[in-house]
Amino acid sequence: MKSLRIGLLAVGSLLAGVMVQAQTVDDIVNKHIDAIGGKDKLGAIKTVYTEYDMEVMGNQASGVTYVVNGKGYRNEVDFGGQKIIQCLTDHDGWSINPMQGQTSAEPTPADQVKASQSQLDVGGPLLNYAAKGHKVELLGKDSANGGSYKLKLTTKEGTEITYLIDPNTYYITKTVVKANVNGQDVETTMAFSKHTKTDYGYVVPFATELTLPQGFTLNITNKKVEINKDIDMTLFNMPK
Repeated sequence: MKSLRIGLLAVGSLLAGVMVQAQTVDDIVNKHIDAIGGKDKLGAIKTVYTEYDMEVMGNQASGVTYVVNGKGYRNEVDFGGQKIIQCLTDHDGWSINPMQGQTSAEPTPADQVKASQSQLDVGGPLLNYAAKGHKVELLGKDSANGGSYKLKLTTKEGTEITYLIDPNTYYITKTVVKANVNGQDVETTMAFSKHTKTDYGYVVPFATELTLPQGFTLNITNKKVEINKDIDMTLFNMPK
């Protein structure tokens, strides 16, 4: 009987620990959602239109991003008249990159489309994550980043996104995205700052430092962010 009681106490302690961790994860996620606008406001976002400037290896460029929630993502970057276009939908994708000799649209490999689906989520994968089929776990606090909360989200497609969330503002300050592309694990890091509330009331970072798997870094500064702007869905169609 004594061993049975000890076993039950151990199981009870284990379950309590799991429940506390789950509650802590949801508490952090909910505070983050509230900090950037709240669940109702984020849930009412249909489109996000962004204009930005970008610097990479001393070169300047301008860009535009169109996102229709759950349906389409299009990013255009103009490097001195050469326009690079990346487009993604909920079922396929395509790109044009004249700087790599690619002058016509080429389809995006299926595994890249799958790994990039979170870009279609205007409210972010953490919003209603369980209903979307994602899983989130608390990895603790990151002492190297001011004691930020460290959460790992695994999307239903299998992509892993690690978030650092400021314990004071509950804004995301950094993400590390790991995905399998062409049979290889690739990692992309984004550091966020200058969080600004838009006219709509949605808080977005206006400065992003993006480190790509190839090893180089892009510095992106938003100039304009418009919420629920009309966006023509034909923008996401692959040119013939």
